Amino acid sequence: MFVKVNGINIHYEVFGEGKPIILLHGNGECYKIFDVLIDKLKANYKVYAIDSRCHGESDKTKEITYDLMCDDTIGFIKELNIEKPILYGFSDGGIIGLLIAMKEPELLSNLIISGANLNPKACIKIDYILGKIIYCITGSKLFRLMLTEPNIEPEELSKIIIPVHVLAGEKDIIKKEHTELIANSIKNSTLEIIPKENHGSYIVHSDKIYGIIEKYL
Repeated sequence: MFVKVNGINIHYEVFGEGKPIILLHGNGECYKIFDVLIDKLKANYKVYAIDSRCHGESDKTKEITYDLMCDDTIGFIKELNIEKPILYGFSDGGIIGLLIAMKEPELLSNLIISGANLNPKACIKIDYILGKIIYCITGSKLFRLMLTEPNIEPEELSKIIIPVHVLAGEKDIIKKEHTELIANSIKNSTLEIIPKENHGSYIVHSDKIYGIIEKYL
């Protein structure tokens, strides 16, 4: 299915019935990374799985920024009249979730994020350098996005009033102290570091993530 918001066509799929939950994938992915999670959620929730702009089947635009994807998602929620959804965002999806919660504090009911960051330097150095090399070779705007954004000051997270559950893998590409900074900067937050997991090992096509987030839903 498609809906036009913020001047572009956003592709999404809907599964199940019940309380609404929105799933946002990471950089270079599409909603299908959540296939196993969706199968678990759809028994009790109405799942909205979105392809962000320049990803999946959504429009490929010249520009891509986290602010644009934030506005796309806000527009999506309002256009479909989704009332107080839970939002689960992985990596870039988590960044978008934080921006939404800051910009529209009462739009969501609950936010769960995995492997999110406030700035590019939050990545472990070797992964940041690898990203720069890949960008130099490919010129990919998706890698440019990761190398230049986001630029969120920790103090800005004080605008968030909803519960936020901050997750990351023990071996995540995001530095552990940075994940702790995010959680500590949000008034109503929890923090969970997932043992033995990396950035996406417990999320992408995995049955582990449902058991981890179920208690926060």
